Amino acid sequence: MTDMTAGPPRRHLVRHALPLLLGNWMQLSYNAVDTIIAGRFLGQNALAAEGIAGPVMNLVILAISGLCIGAGVLMSEAFGGKDYDTLKRALANTLLAGLTICCALSLAGILLTRRILTFLEVPQTIYAITGTYLRITFLGAPFTFCYNALAAGLKSVGDADTPLGFLTFSSLLNGILDVIFLGFLGFGILCSAVTTVFAEALCAGLALRHMLRRQGRLFPRGSQWRPDPRLLKQIFRYGGPTALQQAIQPVCKVLIQGQVNALGVSAIAAFNAVTRVDDFACIPCQSISSAISTYIAQNRGAKRTQAIRPGFRVGIRLELCYWLLIGSLTALLRKPMVSLFVTGEGTRTVVALGSEYLFWMAGFYILPALTNGMQGFFRGMGKMKTTMAATFLQASTRTVCTCLLAPKMGITGIAFSCAIGWSLMLLFEVPWYFITCRRRSLPR
Repeated sequence: MTDMTAGPPRRHLVRHALPLLLGNWMQLSYNAVDTIIAGRFLGQNALAAEGIAGPVMNLVILAISGLCIGAGVLMSEAFGGKDYDTLKRALANTLLAGLTICCALSLAGILLTRRILTFLEVPQTIYAITGTYLRITFLGAPFTFCYNALAAGLKSVGDADTPLGFLTFSSLLNGILDVIFLGFLGFGILCSAVTTVFAEALCAGLALRHMLRRQGRLFPRGSQWRPDPRLLKQIFRYGGPTALQQAIQPVCKVLIQGQVNALGVSAIAAFNAVTRVDDFACIPCQSISSAISTYIAQNRGAKRTQAIRPGFRVGIRLELCYWLLIGSLTALLRKPMVSLFVTGEGTRTVVALGSEYLFWMAGFYILPALTNGMQGFFRGMGKMKTTMAATFLQASTRTVCTCLLAPKMGITGIAFSCAIGWSLMLLFEVPWYFITCRRRSLPR
């Protein structure tokens, strides 16, 4: 456990963000390897099928994990205020409510798979394998939620190292199983879905075992597992808007995927490849944002308002440093990056489409770095509705612009649509930052 209410903010933010960054990189590396294996060993159709299933699956996972993010802020406040009973009861109620919702959503997803694929206008050549792949991956959603909820509890008390260890192990195992079964033994794409579900279940089991054995101060016991209506209301007050916010992005990605599907299989394959690079650029920014949220929430719980704005400024500088790194690498290595994901017929077309998209995105990545930093501030201050409104503005703008630009510019039009959405989001967030600081009387 790490108390962020004492000591310089830079040390706490770097110490907390680094394991989160490594964990995201590890998870994203597995996702990229999974996509590379599908594209190189199973062909363009398998790559396109994964690309279509991904946004749909993320809709469930991100919506439910949003509950964990909101609950994590509540747990951070309790930890900062040394209220350990509330912290443990919040974790218990998050697990009980979240698992119930997640199981219901997984079942609904399995039953509605055919309607989802019809809505997305999936080409007939990949309709069957996409449907089966999606049904199998839906089964892993409860395990993913369980891990995310337990990891949120650990992160709320400043322990980001332990979740990293579990995630690293499961990602490596998943990658090894894919190489063996898909690369060497020649099993199809459905085996990739099975190994993913297995790794998710193992990761959740390891996190639960650690909690039971080594985190007695954090893991709920006895009557702390009893549903608490008052606490559930607080969890949903924090987690509800965050869950909606997390769901907005994949909903818009599903709609965008529908526009990409109309461009043909080569465009679908290229877009699937570049979105893996997008994930490397944008998702780790959320790790720094999470560190900002935890730092601010702990200090707010401890009534140390004088530490909030200096900590936020340190977090923004970390976001910009990360952008310089990832933006430079993307600009320099965009063609080799895309080439990793596909081979055989149509490779040249896929690489050309993907590298042009990444050329523009390398510069645009500064925008999500800044917006994620702002989101971390608002979330740490408990202003979940502000983060939801900002995300809705960004995602809806990006979706509308994609519908206008993609038919004329291809997937490059999606890059410009992202930039427009992020810019409007930043224009909304910056004034609200200063308004919030003034209303909460936060010292400089």
